[in-house]
Amino acid sequence: MFTASLILCSAVLSGCSAQTKSGENTAADSREPISATEIKLNTVVTVTIYDSQDRDLLTKCMNLCDKYEKVFSRTAADSELYKLNHRKLTPVERTEDTYQVSDDLAELISEGLDYSELSKGAFDIAIEPLTSLWDFTAEDPQVPEDSLIQAALPKCDYHNISVDKDKNEITLKTDDTAIELGAIAKGYIADRLKDYLISQNVKSAIINLGGNVLCIGKKPDNSAFKIGIQKPFADRSETIAVMDIRDKSVVSSGIYERCFEQDGILYHHLLNPKTGYPYDNGLIAVTIISDKSVDGDALSTTCFALGLEDGMKLAESLDDVQAFFVTSDYEIHYTKDFRKKIKVSETE
Repeated sequence: MFTASLILCSAVLSGCSAQTKSGENTAADSREPISATEIKLNTVVTVTIYDSQDRDLLTKCMNLCDKYEKVFSRTAADSELYKLNHRKLTPVERTEDTYQVSDDLAELISEGLDYSELSKGAFDIAIEPLTSLWDFTAEDPQVPEDSLIQAALPKCDYHNISVDKDKNEITLKTDDTAIELGAIAKGYIADRLKDYLISQNVKSAIINLGGNVLCIGKKPDNSAFKIGIQKPFADRSETIAVMDIRDKSVVSSGIYERCFEQDGILYHHLLNPKTGYPYDNGLIAVTIISDKSVDGDALSTTCFALGLEDGMKLAESLDDVQAFFVTSDYEIHYTKDFRKKIKVSETE
């Protein structure tokens, strides 16, 4: 799965990995928050709970990450998505290309198709034939052969995927169609962890899935969580902006962590399904604030792919979504109502 990252100040957010520090004692609750950090979903996962001392809640959250890894992973041979992509599921009776899947996989593929359509393919969940060529986690990553990239491009078309949500059936219309959910899955998982914690009467917590930060409520003293956005290409402790966040998701996508340089050119993991190479549009990061983390996850990638002008138009057209874009000159561009909705301070 792709990683995007943020750090908490209580958190600082970046575009590809994260770390969480526990909050301070408050008059409302003098106990230290409880927290757990583990490597899950191919990233660093931290869950911090401010209004409960029940560590079983943390264990359950980590177990849920394991559960969803077995659904959404593109690379794990025992995951449901892997089996779907490799046609290892049994086709629906009287078909050759339609498969019944779990509620979660059907729902997330449906969400991914919605964003693929919304972006007219700039965000495309059928990009797996291309992403499988680029290994940004390799010890010595290399640009794939151009011939392989060109051969993969015709396979990357979300129109070749359809979902029957009533029956949880997925149709893959060509033999080489394959799905990549890395740009949206962590947001969906964060939302499911939030649902679980709320069902256990948790009202103050932070879920941080490798930089997808989802705040449940606010701190026990009624103050906001302080979420800092990491300055691109800087030390993780250096922020470009700090925001007050209550009961919202904050997700960033950027070019500066999952990347490598070859022949003087920087290559990053935000790939253009039309060219096969990383987007080069003057942006270095996009941050989305939304109610649901799955929306923030998809929109951070989608708005980055669309570029500053069209990405800004999309973000501003959506209800309850705020965004800011960082261009290569390190200037921050906010959606029109951002400062009315969210308290933010820029840092040097």
